[in-house]
Amino acid sequence: MITVSVIKADVGGVPGHSRVHPELEEIARTNLKKEKDLIDFHVTHCGDDLELIMTHK
Repeated sequence: MITVSVIKADVGGVPGHSRVHPELEEIARTNLKKEKDLIDFHVTHCGDDLELIMTHK
């Protein structure tokens, strides 16, 4: 069975609540690449919310 998980994190923004800092998105990508249980993932944002979309077993 494959599970799809979507995590939304309100991480604040740069400046104000306009967007996620690019370094924070890169940190998320770097850490998700290390996870062996993940099949695939996508890191994105909407305003100051960071979204992690993942498939795993």
